[in-house]
Amino acid sequence: MMLRSIILVLAAASILSGCAANQTVRGTADVAAIDVRRAPASAQALNDIAATYLRLTLEIGTHEDGYIDAYYGPSELKTAAEAAPRDKPTLLAATRDLTARLNATARRLSDPLDRRRAAFLSAQLRAAETRLMMMEGTRFTFADEAERLFGVRPQLKPFASYDRHLAAVEALVPGDGPLATRVEAYLDAFTIPKDRLQKVFDVAIARCRGRSLAHIPMPDGESFRLEFVTGKSWSGYNYYQGAYHSLIQVNTDLPIRLSRALDLGCHEGYPGHHLLNMKLEEKLVKERGWTEFSVYPLYSPQSLIAEGTANYGIDLAFPEASKAETERDVLMPLAEIAVPSDDRYWQLLKAIDALGGARLTIAQQYLDGVIDRPTAVALTQKYLLVSGKRAEQSVSFTDQYRSYVINYGLGETMVRAHVERGKPSRDEMWRRMAKLVSEPTLPSDLLAR
Repeated sequence: MMLRSIILVLAAASILSGCAANQTVRGTADVAAIDVRRAPASAQALNDIAATYLRLTLEIGTHEDGYIDAYYGPSELKTAAEAAPRDKPTLLAATRDLTARLNATARRLSDPLDRRRAAFLSAQLRAAETRLMMMEGTRFTFADEAERLFGVRPQLKPFASYDRHLAAVEALVPGDGPLATRVEAYLDAFTIPKDRLQKVFDVAIARCRGRSLAHIPMPDGESFRLEFVTGKSWSGYNYYQGAYHSLIQVNTDLPIRLSRALDLGCHEGYPGHHLLNMKLEEKLVKERGWTEFSVYPLYSPQSLIAEGTANYGIDLAFPEASKAETERDVLMPLAEIAVPSDDRYWQLLKAIDALGGARLTIAQQYLDGVIDRPTAVALTQKYLLVSGKRAEQSVSFTDQYRSYVINYGLGETMVRAHVERGKPSRDEMWRRMAKLVSEPTLPSDLLAR
């Protein structure tokens, strides 16, 4: 799934991620076998816990449509879980019991990567416990819910902190009437005609793939399929299906603007959701036999890493002026959009991007009952500078996915700080990105030490 600046537009048909008209997706990848005779007792105990976690997650998925974002392990495990799932109270007790087992096992682990694996499982189980409690009617505040599900507590800014960014936008689109209306009218000139969508997105994703492949090796035979759909609360989604293949969907309910093409290609594809899931399957499931990574529960810390790397991946692949140059020289002619004579279009997009954090403040006040839905829609129009229809779509996403919205902007900020810490070279930035998407990474791993 993908939310980038103004609207909930995706990229992500994940992604991303991004990525959520979520559905369980199936794959055919075989899980690598572990030689238990050679594994230390504590490591084997961790393997057993991982297997139990996998079955537990699949059973929880039977109680909530979309809880499982992706599954590509053995089909018989999923069939068995669906045939006889335990009820939610029993699963909640089982989750807590498994956490206790994991805590006892973790104390005996000596290998650093095994300890990271245990920490990952612990965070995933805390999220599973939280989601089961929510399914049973427990309600948390926005910040508590986000922290329990996604592993980080959001620090929200007051609306007044965005006034200077609104002023910057005002200077770029002066005139009469509501600012959001003026912005929408200006950006409408950069809408991709429906009959050009396929060509523009094909080329955009290919550019994203080429830049990512230059730095991160990809498995042989990897692929994706792109579909255009309607009737979703998101603008795009990536369904990873295993065996290094994804289905990327783009929602065409609302007109798609040119800026979404590279955003989608990177966020949902490369180096975003598609690449992340491929590397986890390749490095952790196939090479190490870590079966827990063959399932991806959407409401878990995995999502902050997935959405954060997918959003940051746009700027990593197209730094500085290269995104604007690609849009001006390649995508606009392909979309038959008139190339602007100055940089105002790109200046406006950058100014709007600075307002993205207001979405979290709106979501927090709305979900915590401070404001009602019409007010949330009106504030979305004001601060994200979108039409009424786009604001409705954005709030509908919050209705459906609640605190999940933190994963986009906050995740991107955390990933950026980690990858760019110490002003590394471009090659080192890509190396850090590759490491993030190939290991059992938690939000806490992104913090400075």
